[in-house]
Amino acid sequence: MYVVGATRDRIREQALALFTDRGYAAASLREIADRVGITKASLYYHFPSKQDLLLAVVQPLLTQWRDIVTDAESGPRTPADVHRILRRCVDTMLAHRAVANLFLRDAAGILPAIAPLIGDVVETNTRLRDWLAGPAPSAVDRIRAIAVLELLRTALTAGTTLGDVPDDLVRQTLLESAELVLAG
Repeated sequence: MYVVGATRDRIREQALALFTDRGYAAASLREIADRVGITKASLYYHFPSKQDLLLAVVQPLLTQWRDIVTDAESGPRTPADVHRILRRCVDTMLAHRAVANLFLRDAAGILPAIAPLIGDVVETNTRLRDWLAGPAPSAVDRIRAIAVLELLRTALTAGTTLGDVPDDLVRQTLLESAELVLAG
């Protein structure tokens, strides 16, 4: 049975692996199609261009990030809500480390291709920073919010920089650290 969604997922997985291993520019759609076991024409059916494929690889991370910010902004900013949102941020980053590694290894290659998404990324991060800083934030509150976002980005590179440190320990340590920074 032919399942379009499953094929799209396999294409995205193989594209991410190849883009990370060889770089976005060096990876070819033919190689990706071969890895998935489909023809290049079939790949084009799912993704009309290499850029469309890259955007599809990156989009799930951005969608989850946007959902977190929308969730944060939809309710009160209690300590429990801050903890819940911080946990979602860390969990999302841990789940999407492979995409982060692509950015780390080939930023120069992929940034021009994802240019259509950059404005959305900046706007979403700004909204999260503002929410973390709280209502009527002082300069110190804004600095702490920025520091927390930088701290949380550690989750994206944890596998590369920390080696075999378990995700649970990374999650716990980052959450505790973020809450300490925000509390001052």
